[in-house]
Amino acid sequence: MSSDYEISDDENEYYEYDDEDEEMMDVEDGSASEIEADGFGNDFKVAARDERKIYEVEYSALSQPEVERIMQSEVDHITSIFGVEQPVAAILLRHMNWNKEKLIEKYMDNASAVSVAAGVELPPPPKPSSSRHPTAGPQRTSRRSPSAPKSPKGKRATPPAEEPFVCPICFDDTQTEFLALLCDHKFCAACWKEYITSKIRTEAECMIACMAEGCNIAVPDPFVDKALGDDRETWSRYQELLVRQFVSCIPHLKFCPYPSCTYTVSCPAAATKSSLTQIVPIVTCGASNTHVFCFGCPIDADHRPVVCAVARMWLKKCQDDSETANWIKSNTKECSKCQSTIEKNGGCNHMTCKKCKYEFCWVCMGPWTEHGTSWYSCNRYDEKASVDARDAQTRSRASLERYLHYYNRWANHEQSAKLSMELYVKTEKKMEEMQITSELTWIQVQFMKKAVDVVHKCRMTLKWTYAMAYYLASGNQKELFEDNQRDLERAVEELSELIEAPIDPETIMALRQKVTDKTVYVQKRNEIMLEDTAKGYLEGRWTWNVPVEGFD
Repeated sequence: MSSDYEISDDENEYYEYDDEDEEMMDVEDGSASEIEADGFGNDFKVAARDERKIYEVEYSALSQPEVERIMQSEVDHITSIFGVEQPVAAILLRHMNWNKEKLIEKYMDNASAVSVAAGVELPPPPKPSSSRHPTAGPQRTSRRSPSAPKSPKGKRATPPAEEPFVCPICFDDTQTEFLALLCDHKFCAACWKEYITSKIRTEAECMIACMAEGCNIAVPDPFVDKALGDDRETWSRYQELLVRQFVSCIPHLKFCPYPSCTYTVSCPAAATKSSLTQIVPIVTCGASNTHVFCFGCPIDADHRPVVCAVARMWLKKCQDDSETANWIKSNTKECSKCQSTIEKNGGCNHMTCKKCKYEFCWVCMGPWTEHGTSWYSCNRYDEKASVDARDAQTRSRASLERYLHYYNRWANHEQSAKLSMELYVKTEKKMEEMQITSELTWIQVQFMKKAVDVVHKCRMTLKWTYAMAYYLASGNQKELFEDNQRDLERAVEELSELIEAPIDPETIMALRQKVTDKTVYVQKRNEIMLEDTAKGYLEGRWTWNVPVEGFD
């Protein structure tokens, strides 16, 4: 008999569980224990093992100081190999987009060229060009050297006093503090501070070059710190930009897209494009549980179970089509010849396509030439040309109606999820009413809030299942997918009705049990939906009715 071991957080003791104990601890499908569902028994729960589900990805959240430590270790590594100072090593790494292997290879091959390109070394002076037509024979040189100017009394004139340096940017002759890089382009400290602040604040640049025109020398971090002086806010922004530049260069790192958040997520499993055809890398940054986003695409939301490529296709189609689809369906028809969309702007049924000049009847969509003088009767309705035209019209309308079928349900679940905030307020009032009219404590009425959380999460899942179903190819796999979708949707609607049902003080305990049981059932239906879809990606079961990036 196999056994697992687990360490309690409160006491360093080992608890041994065998297979029979695990079976006894499992929750049965048909009912929900109060310990699992509503948090009533949280004090009595044994810490569960952290097992990652098949539709989840392994990732870690990193704060800005943690990322800075990783960057510093990379800089230390290059410093120890090249024997350069840390600011120089940092500039070299940024120049090579933090690709250590590429930097080491190129630097060992030609250190001077890499240093010049990175801006940490001055370019070599140009070689003097030799004359094309040198004169033959030795040239006589003059022995007389120009004599220094003499004063009228025969004494040498004293050189003129050196004029004070004036900044070539602001021309302020009152400035006394000047700074220069290794290129020796000198500017006043005030201009340097203004220039660096503008680069950081306005242009969001962290790789700053010398102010002189045509100069490629990079500004090292200590110089930036010195130039900014006591402006610590801009220095903090500079540090953040350095972290963002580092994160953007590393495939398995992504910066949290939420405003003012400085956390980074590391997800090696989703670092390649090929991996995004098998997983949906939904992650949460360490700053807040509400900072949920997709690691593999720019969608700042949980779009499971659909993969990133299909989700992007769906959103683009919705942006292009959804606003006008209903109007087009109601007010237009397609030309029978070129399929251009046509709006009728007069009472006559004799239509002429502006694009291909095809003439047809608006009523039966047949060629106008076959109507003769009896156009109003459309007596050639069943002839082949008219049938073909109507078939093309039907196919176009069917395509539009199919899209609207999935879009309307997608938008309905999205709207319902947005209204969850109002539902939270109503539910909180119900919880207070339950507490007053029954013997339940505030902790015991938390089952209502738990139910609302589950409904919101499952509606987000349902929303994206319609996007996936739109692109799935017809077949047995799509039918099984839609069966799971139907069961989840039915369970969610039943739980929503229970949540919004009026409260009867005499049936509060029965309502509590019903909501608790239904909440666990809905959770399990959602798990089944996500797990089956994830397995389908891994097994290659899903086929699409359009070409999808990454799929053969």
